[in-house]
Amino acid sequence: MFGPLKPVRRFYHRVFTQDKELVRAVAGITGTTPDNVRLYKLALTHTSFVRQTPDSKNETNERLEFLGDAILGSVVAEYLFKKFPYEDEGFLTEIRSRIVNRESLNHIALKIGLNLLVRVDTSNQSMRHKSVNGNALEALVGAVYLDKGYETTRRFILNKLVKPYVDMHQLVNTTSNFKSKLIEWAQSRNLDIRFEIVKRKQQGNTTEFTSEVYIDDKPIAVGVGLSKKKADQAAAEKSLVFLKIA
Repeated sequence: MFGPLKPVRRFYHRVFTQDKELVRAVAGITGTTPDNVRLYKLALTHTSFVRQTPDSKNETNERLEFLGDAILGSVVAEYLFKKFPYEDEGFLTEIRSRIVNRESLNHIALKIGLNLLVRVDTSNQSMRHKSVNGNALEALVGAVYLDKGYETTRRFILNKLVKPYVDMHQLVNTTSNFKSKLIEWAQSRNLDIRFEIVKRKQQGNTTEFTSEVYIDDKPIAVGVGLSKKKADQAAAEKSLVFLKIA
């Protein structure tokens, strides 16, 4: 009589177990136990994982990513404003940009193990994009904000992301305009140098640019960014490392 219920029980047991594992993992990362598990599932669901339908965007982390980006920028801006009371707006903007840029967020996401939780379509190699983890981190910030409020989110960002994984001393003392430094180096040696956007890739509402540096028509390095300027800077930074320019 009760036989047909067994598969249903197994199904709910599996879902409940998965939820408990997710709650444990998120609590370990954020330092706070989730209340609304659905928000965190959404934050960790990449658009490639959901079958594309007119309503599918509401089932992915894109909206939470938008919110998290704003909250993250706000918290970091306040932190820098208080930490560097005598620096001007240009300095604060530059340091904030370098903390919350895609490469930095991807790095932090890997450090905290977020890549192990993100649901992404791994069958399509083109979807294994390195921005997936950084985007998920922004979405996670958005989920924490909606679930726990601003103050808890602020503590999560500063105590679990920025302070453990951002070397502020190195960040402040590293030359930020890599492109200018590389151009000056090339010109001082009468070398021809050019930056060329070799690829544009649409990711949801954003476009990712790939820039390549050529010196005397020889390709040196490539860089990726969400603007042409950032892609050039990333390519220049890698070129400086490759050429061993201090």
